[in-house]
Amino acid sequence: MSPSLRLLPLLTLAFAPLASAAPSEVDPRIGNLLDQLGKVRSIHAVQLSPDGQRLAWVVDTHGKAAIEIARADGSEAHPLATGGKPGACKQGEIAWAPDSRHLAFLSDCGDQPGEMDLYLADTTAPAAPQRLADLHGYAHAPAWSADGRTLAFLYVEGATRRASAVAAAKPASGEIGVDGLEIQRVATVPATGGAVSQLTPADRYVYEFSWSPDAHQLAYVAAPAPGDNNWWIAKLYAQDARAGATPRVLVDPTVAGSPLYRLQIALPRWSPDGARVAFIGGLMSDQGSTGGDLYAVASRGGAARNLTPGVRVTPAWFAWTSPRALLVSQVSNGRSQVADYALDAGRAVQQRVRFTLPASIGDGSASMALSLSADHARMAFVESSYAAAPEVHAGALGEQAPPAVTAINAALGPAWGKAESVEWEHDGRHVQGWLLYPVHYDPARRYPMIVSVHGGPAAAVIPRWPGVGYGAVPFSTLGYFVFMPNPRGSFGQGEAYVQANRKDFGYGDLSDILAGIDTVEKKLPVDDQRLGLTGWSYGGFMSMFVPTRTDRFHAVVAGAGIANWQSYYGENLIDQWMIPFFGASVYDDPAVYARSSAINFIKKVRTPTLVVVGDRDAECPAPQSFEYWHALRAQGVPTSLVVYPNEGHHFVDPAHQRDVLQRALLWFETYLPAG
Repeated sequence: MSPSLRLLPLLTLAFAPLASAAPSEVDPRIGNLLDQLGKVRSIHAVQLSPDGQRLAWVVDTHGKAAIEIARADGSEAHPLATGGKPGACKQGEIAWAPDSRHLAFLSDCGDQPGEMDLYLADTTAPAAPQRLADLHGYAHAPAWSADGRTLAFLYVEGATRRASAVAAAKPASGEIGVDGLEIQRVATVPATGGAVSQLTPADRYVYEFSWSPDAHQLAYVAAPAPGDNNWWIAKLYAQDARAGATPRVLVDPTVAGSPLYRLQIALPRWSPDGARVAFIGGLMSDQGSTGGDLYAVASRGGAARNLTPGVRVTPAWFAWTSPRALLVSQVSNGRSQVADYALDAGRAVQQRVRFTLPASIGDGSASMALSLSADHARMAFVESSYAAAPEVHAGALGEQAPPAVTAINAALGPAWGKAESVEWEHDGRHVQGWLLYPVHYDPARRYPMIVSVHGGPAAAVIPRWPGVGYGAVPFSTLGYFVFMPNPRGSFGQGEAYVQANRKDFGYGDLSDILAGIDTVEKKLPVDDQRLGLTGWSYGGFMSMFVPTRTDRFHAVVAGAGIANWQSYYGENLIDQWMIPFFGASVYDDPAVYARSSAINFIKKVRTPTLVVVGDRDAECPAPQSFEYWHALRAQGVPTSLVVYPNEGHHFVDPAHQRDVLQRALLWFETYLPAG
């Protein structure tokens, strides 16, 4: 057996299964697939210069993220001059200056290895970039003021970790919630370099911000520390762009009676005339996974207004194109869509759809973001799908999606089967999902099918090329149908659809999923006696809970799941996210939490289950996985628990990413063979 096909050594706190998950001969297709998945070069960001003439993107190069510069059509691409050896430094987080000549970026090329500093490069000259600021902490999201005099960014001075709830949590020590708090603030540095100024108050953790058109003010979303926990109760602020200025609250979603009560705020953007701040408001599961309705509030204060009540899509990103028009990226029926909206009498009305893609798009700055030229005539983004690996796309903003202008991953082709959208009606709702066929599909055969439930639950499955790491797509390569539904609670059918599973986790959404399975089985040769179930995060919860509701699934892999919402409430570091979904704390309404807790119905479970989790997961802590595994083991159910050291909710160690996917593939191959 090739070393590349072996499971990695058992990791810290890993337990052997009661029934061995490893066949005597490992399928060689698994090693080949993992190797192929590892060949994709991730494109982390792309930015179009304000004059629309040049592109910059960040791509994995020599094992590290590096910046390349090109003309707007992708020609004459070359690495950004750094004065050092290619691959010696990590680069990223790019932002063109208004002059379309200078590019700001973050890099660890400075004196302290691994610490990202802020640099400025003249892209028309071969000289090494200038270090604008010597930073000591975590920085990201650089953004220029309109006058080009100042660069602002989010900054956690003295940070010990990446500022994100999905990153590995700090080991608990000291007085919890008091000692060692890390506060993310808006900081600035002059375009000529100099001292860093922190503008926002020291007691507010800032998640997103934007400059006013006159460069005199900031709008931002912020909450008290700890930042990982309090995004779900964050408010929208505005303040003068100077240190010590007094912020004013524009929107407070914690106030009962507000149209945004217990909803979340994201992506604040000033109108071109500075009169209003628009944003996205809705029920959102995670900061950065944005979706909801479009809202606006006067920049001097007043009542926020829903501009898109009742729309049957989910706006995820937008840009003002005039004081009365918006360009919007939205999720529509499991697809990425770009549309024009006109503002009229306090409403934003969709005028036309520019294009719809069965693919994921984004420029790396925000979910589904587009990089636009200053005149809004040209655009750029990274696109990937089940059929095509990531490439930079750029061109005119017209009636069709722009073409690919890079060939970074052109040599790669899918190792899995074809994809198609599946749609059905259930409980008075339109539901959609994605289905991957088994590779080398033969309609004369019957196949097993793995159902993968996405995380969130406020999120959506949109086609995306997979990399190494846990995901559903690779199962197709081993001969499975793979069904990835977007049940109620998902983005893509409007805000009412997103909110339809409040206080109903594992019931209505499961009903939608089972109806979708029935739809697939009526059309295709799926063996109902060989159904598997998997998912991560909320999908991990569903993988634990669903076997208590039905015996239809015969093998499960539960990633970073939740077995007991009642104990979970006191274990996680993000308890604020639960109240918008459950309606009250566990102490005020324990019954609603108990109703969706797998552990309360555990005696019904007989399904062989692999459980995997990171030991420093702040969102879905490892004790939840221990609790579920322990209960299954006590009942003699075949099970295995693998805990990965130093990993948060999103795994970052390449060895762990490879190992967790390989274990899942082997588990299904053992308990749900494709034949």
